[in-house]
Amino acid sequence: MNIEKSGFRALKKKILELLNNNDLEKSIVKILELPARQVANPLFSFLYNADELLKWKAVIAMGAVVSNLADHNMESARIIMRRLLWNLNDESGGIGWGSPEAMGEIMACHEKLAEEYSSILISYIREGGTFIENEELQKGVLWGIGRIAHVKPLLVKDAVQLLLPFMESQHPTSRGLTAWTLGALEDKSAMPALKCLSKDNTMIRIFLERHLVDCQVSELALEAMSCIENKQP
Repeated sequence: MNIEKSGFRALKKKILELLNNNDLEKSIVKILELPARQVANPLFSFLYNADELLKWKAVIAMGAVVSNLADHNMESARIIMRRLLWNLNDESGGIGWGSPEAMGEIMACHEKLAEEYSSILISYIREGGTFIENEELQKGVLWGIGRIAHVKPLLVKDAVQLLLPFMESQHPTSRGLTAWTLGALEDKSAMPALKCLSKDNTMIRIFLERHLVDCQVSELALEAMSCIENKQP
């Protein structure tokens, strides 16, 4: 199916309608029937959307589209990954809202891309490296690392010591996301900090299991502690 540039608005409208559909899984199947490299542009625009749920649906769709593209044309998938990286570069002149989340989702969906790019995502929380100062983008990076950790923990296991300082972040969402991630990594060195967070009853809203969830930081900390305590030897 060939879609001319003049049809971009129509394509964007079509994808918006699909993302707003209550059955996201069915919508993604339909999106995957469209040319991946042309679908990517509308999805990029939805990553910046003020509608939080729409943004997250775009993240999920981006993961499916780029993962599917990588199975057929790895270099084209790399081009999209590099575009996401560029959006997070100061030289891009913009702010890469949604880019770290999209990167995390893509890598959670495609192991080869995760092997190539997971270390770059981790570098965004490494002081002295390409550390991202913007606190909202930091949350996106933490979510992205956490998303990978829950499906491919070995690829991001070296992030544990970099994550620990975020347990003391002044932003409760960052604390919660870090607890969620460390639970998946099952590293005992996180237990003391998690015990402290187990008393943190601050309410946060995060995207888990394809749903926006309201929960307390303490809930995420207790769940993480349980994962670590029950880790198989």
